[in-house]
Amino acid sequence: MQLAKLAGAEVVVCASSAAKLARLKELGADHGIDYTNEDFVKWVYGKYGKPHRRAFTGGLDVVVNFTGGDTWVPSLRTLHRQGRILTCGATAGFDPKEDLRFIWTFELNIRGSNGWMREDLTALLDLVGSGKLKTVVDRELSLTQANEAFALLEDRSVFGKVLVKP
Repeated sequence: MQLAKLAGAEVVVCASSAAKLARLKELGADHGIDYTNEDFVKWVYGKYGKPHRRAFTGGLDVVVNFTGGDTWVPSLRTLHRQGRILTCGATAGFDPKEDLRFIWTFELNIRGSNGWMREDLTALLDLVGSGKLKTVVDRELSLTQANEAFALLEDRSVFGKVLVKP
């Protein structure tokens, strides 16, 4: 989200609580949707219009999906023609069902990312060092609390990173 803001994007975020949305807005999000109480596809259509398969109108340019599962198909449905989606996680499930006709009809671009190149990490550290990018650490735990760290991540009760230190 912070990188999108640095690139000049208007950013819409989804989260499962008002508290998480408030923190995302503090970090620069323009719009926030609590997906447990609101259909984010309908929200996008209401704000930007329904995507049209023969035009480049309606919907979003880019979606970053960290969770997969039940959010994958709705995320695809928010994209305009030739929109791009980046998947970089599957914490909510790795095998969602999708009608492939939708992907080719809208000419969607699906990309995956599982890490960073060294030069990307250097650039990120430079952004952190200059104060342009804020690190978000939910909590620090000792190595003996590693099981608790995993439980927090599985329960999705954290905002940001959990550091496990020796």
